[in-house]
Amino acid sequence: MRIQPDNEKLSYIGRIDWSNPAEPVFVYPCTSVDMRFTGNILKVHVRNRSAYCDNYLGCILDGKQSAYLLPKEGEAVWEIEVEPAEGQEHEVMIFKRQDACHEVSFLGAELEEGARLLELPEKSGRRIEVYGDSVSAGEVSEAVGYVGKEDPEHNGEFSNSWYSYAWMTARKLNAQIHDIAQGGIALLDETGWFHAPDYIGMETAWDKIHYNPDLGDEMEWDFSGYTPQAVIVAIGQNDSHPQDYMKEDYSGQRGVMWRMHYKMFLEKLRNRYPSAHIVCCTTLLNHDKAWDDSIGQVVKEIGDEKITQYIFERNGKGTPGHLRIPEAEEMAGELAAYIENLNIEGWESK
Repeated sequence: MRIQPDNEKLSYIGRIDWSNPAEPVFVYPCTSVDMRFTGNILKVHVRNRSAYCDNYLGCILDGKQSAYLLPKEGEAVWEIEVEPAEGQEHEVMIFKRQDACHEVSFLGAELEEGARLLELPEKSGRRIEVYGDSVSAGEVSEAVGYVGKEDPEHNGEFSNSWYSYAWMTARKLNAQIHDIAQGGIALLDETGWFHAPDYIGMETAWDKIHYNPDLGDEMEWDFSGYTPQAVIVAIGQNDSHPQDYMKEDYSGQRGVMWRMHYKMFLEKLRNRYPSAHIVCCTTLLNHDKAWDDSIGQVVKEIGDEKITQYIFERNGKGTPGHLRIPEAEEMAGELAAYIENLNIEGWESK
């Protein structure tokens, strides 16, 4: 029995390209589709387009997680092992583990004949949105043998958005999430690591559904379908490449320009989300304190009581490599508690 992507009993979370309802495109990490079903057969149909890295699709079936290596290009069918049990109901989430190193189209699912697709619980009314880099995407998070260490060699196999602090925070808050996170991205264009040598910054990507030119034309995002009550802005660490000018000359021209652009970015978010709480932060990944000082200066200048800065206990000095699962858990625990204590209107209960 074939289940089409636009079946009303499927539940989606994330910034998704719905230009073709028969082939929704997952671009960002933490993007997912959920369904409940009966029967002992589950096949997932997808189409992948890769820019770089090996690309993996994530699955959580009845609480058990697995990953599927996608082809570089073209369609694939993933037959997911279902524990046989007469009449048992199953719940599955198919999700995007990585950032826009690839885009994957969900083409539907297949159940055995006679199986039933069941209703899912309503989504939580709590909604968060994250703007971040590889740490927010969960890059190299599964390399748990390297906690507090530099990254091992990798080509996508250790990256898993499920273990990003961003998705962990959403789960602790029982909130939906849009995770606008891209490995290597800085705030500013022409700096950072993403899309060398023509570097693309968050100031260009933030309002797009498609932003990696290696995968096609840019496409603007329609903000009308999702309004978060809390927005986390965790960018700035990659702006120190190729030169850590904030550390070297805080009050110099480039430092002043960066703070001006950061302020402009926050103002754009405020215009989009007039009532949202906006939390500005960096992460545990090693970086110079001058970047956090710059963020704090901008937050103070704006003077908006709903735009605040959070500094983690081990901010900027937790690890020289990407955050592994325990470090992401540490960040998520702090951040979720901070957001919970903001007393956001409508968040009285989870």
